[in-house]
Amino acid sequence: MSFGDPNPNNPYGQQPGQPPQGQPGYGYPQAPQGVPPQGQPGYGYPQQGVPPQGQPGYGYPQQPGTLQANNGYINVPVLGTVEIASMGRRLGARCLDGLIIGVIYTIFSFIGLAGALGLAKSTDDCGSPMDAGYDKCVNDASMGFIATMFGMLAILVLITLLYEWLMISLMGATLGKKILGLKVVKENTGLNPGLGAGFIRWIIPIVGAFLCYIGAILTYLSPFFDNSGKLQGWHDRAAGTLVVKIK
Repeated sequence: MSFGDPNPNNPYGQQPGQPPQGQPGYGYPQAPQGVPPQGQPGYGYPQQGVPPQGQPGYGYPQQPGTLQANNGYINVPVLGTVEIASMGRRLGARCLDGLIIGVIYTIFSFIGLAGALGLAKSTDDCGSPMDAGYDKCVNDASMGFIATMFGMLAILVLITLLYEWLMISLMGATLGKKILGLKVVKENTGLNPGLGAGFIRWIIPIVGAFLCYIGAILTYLSPFFDNSGKLQGWHDRAAGTLVVKIK
């Protein structure tokens, strides 16, 4: 008989109400149902809205505008998972657009210059400086020259506005972006930006261009400063847009 054992008939020498040493607690109270055993994976215990650790969230809803597991991809409504346009492609599209706009500018500039030179030569028809009405004739020709030059400048601005603003707003891409398979979409809908967002996206670099074009350059380089991984420039953030690769 061991000393201190209140029950000599207890072969395990355990206190009443305790399971035998080294034996599973059969017949003894178990942990509350729905709680997995300590140290064991919770097989059969569903987690609410939480994907398994280390596994991609397949079957779990993604929030619009959030980056996916693979770097450089984003989940956009309507489009699904798409690739963020790289800065190299965006720069290439910008260069192509600049080339296209440059050709249009050159054509209209020659037209405007020819008209201005024609007005300048018309001063020869004003006669001699001693003639009556000579000064008025020269002044009219000079005003016509100035008006022609400002008119051409207004036309060039209008061409840029129609090219960049309307094409991005209604089609989601300029010719340069189309060639390189890029598209501008609303981040929260995946659709074309529309006239309002397209205008905001267009006007911010234009305003920056008034600061010796430094503001425009910084705006176009601003996607490099975006730490969200979406490569959104300041104009994209203001307009709520993304530039994505579609092919």
